[in-house]
Amino acid sequence: MTGAHAAANLPENAIGLGLRREFLDDLLAHTQSDIHFFELAPENWIGFGGRPEQQLRQLTDIYPFICHGLSLSIGGPEPLDMNLLEAVGDFMQEHGIQHYSEHLAFCSDRGQLYDLLPLPLTEEMLEYVAQRVMQVQDFLKMPLIIENTAYYGDYAHSTMSEQDFLLGLLAKSGCKLLLDLNNLYVNSCNHHYDALEFMQFLPAERIVYQHIAGHQQHVNGWLIDTHDAAVDPAVWKLLQHSREQFGPKPTLLEWDNQIPPLEDLLREARKIAPQTAAHADF
Repeated sequence: MTGAHAAANLPENAIGLGLRREFLDDLLAHTQSDIHFFELAPENWIGFGGRPEQQLRQLTDIYPFICHGLSLSIGGPEPLDMNLLEAVGDFMQEHGIQHYSEHLAFCSDRGQLYDLLPLPLTEEMLEYVAQRVMQVQDFLKMPLIIENTAYYGDYAHSTMSEQDFLLGLLAKSGCKLLLDLNNLYVNSCNHHYDALEFMQFLPAERIVYQHIAGHQQHVNGWLIDTHDAAVDPAVWKLLQHSREQFGPKPTLLEWDNQIPPLEDLLREARKIAPQTAAHADF
């Protein structure tokens, strides 16, 4: 079943929000909010029935959705979980969802590790990940959208920069990009590179949508991608720079911990809109 809006492309200036079950009633009661699309983790919804599943069907009839996976482990050492991919594909077809994004990381090794761990940045790993991305794309018959992921350590044998690895993956696999601006800012501070220079070489046509989120500073000075606070002014500046460089892109607010009331989330998400388009009809 697909609704009239479920299969639509995301508007350029679309504002997105992560879907949470505790907000289902309020969202269905106020479908004319300033939110234009939602993101959900399919692992949290596949096989889930009852009233929440019925409410999700109502929302996917109204809004475009993106599946944002948590457990594909695209850079992991084990074979890809084809049963998971089949379930994701069926879920997307059932709800008319046309976009699937995942993290440039690994999260399983003989079982789920429940964390997004960094990859060695080498030519060998690049070729390995590119082949796995293409395997996913061939199976689902759609481009996979890969997110640049925050990381806090590196491997002694890494030989490539984060930027070169990401650009190489885009070139080799033909995948699309979820540009996470908070991750970019966190990594640029922690690993001492220029975020604007990183963005300079990204292909605008590959960016399907963007994330913004809050972060915290560790006592030792590191920034941690926590998704539990308002967006930092520096990340808002990166969003403005993205608009200047790439043009308007759909942008989604992530807030996954210490979640405030829905109205506070909506207030923060509304800041995504350019002032000239803040009251536009999407």
